[in-house]
Amino acid sequence: MHLQKRSSTIIVVFFFVVCTLVGITYALIHHRPTTPHITLYKSPNCGCCVSYVAYLRKLGYSVETIKTDAMANIKEQYHIPYNMQSCHTMVINNYALEGHIPIEAITKLLEEQPAIDGIALPGMPAGSPGMPGVKTEPFAIYTLANDQTNLFMTL
Repeated sequence: MHLQKRSSTIIVVFFFVVCTLVGITYALIHHRPTTPHITLYKSPNCGCCVSYVAYLRKLGYSVETIKTDAMANIKEQYHIPYNMQSCHTMVINNYALEGHIPIEAITKLLEEQPAIDGIALPGMPAGSPGMPGVKTEPFAIYTLANDQTNLFMTL
């Protein structure tokens, strides 16, 4: 009886060790770098911004939402040209991001770290993250740098 109890204890300990090692191995293999913190400035009444924040959080981003009635001041502070403006402005790692930008563009920006002020998806195109409707044309995302805009990518 004593031998049987001891064998059971050994099996339980062995199982625990194996599970722990498997868990550690899984974590090391599937480790994703931490995502940067996002600050998103929005009008207190904007509903699509709430959907966009949910999109970012679902992808693992930490998002701080700051509601303000002074969005024009925010856009001026971050040098967002009028023709590039949308409903919200974000700041990620000292980059200004304007609008409902898909994650592919954010990822490219953060990986390449170009010498620009930020990127913008002007307007509020249907089918973009956080916006209802169906995407009807490619999204043109622009760089923002020294009051100049250039095509960053098309999705």
